[in-house]
Amino acid sequence: MKKKLIFVTVILALVAGIGYSAVKSVYIRYYNKDSKTYTYDVKIGGSTTKVEFGSSRTASVTIQGGGSSAVIKTNCGDVTINDGANIEIKDGCIIVK
Repeated sequence: MKKKLIFVTVILALVAGIGYSAVKSVYIRYYNKDSKTYTYDVKIGGSTTKVEFGSSRTASVTIQGGGSSAVIKTNCGDVTINDGANIEIKDGCIIVK
């Protein structure tokens, strides 16, 4: 009986850990000064995805993944963004505020 209890406890801990990593994400508030919509490749938690920043607006975007930081690849270089960051996009370049 004690072995079953330990086994169930271990399984529940693993399931809870998997569920926790699945809900990690990076929330970004942005202001795009350009009249162009940009789509960038983003690396988060070992995976690569795409994120779109709409033209001429202030908005927010949530990047789903397995981490609390992400790397956005732009023509101006790679930018590391942490959860809750405020950024500005000008001439296609990202500036962290």
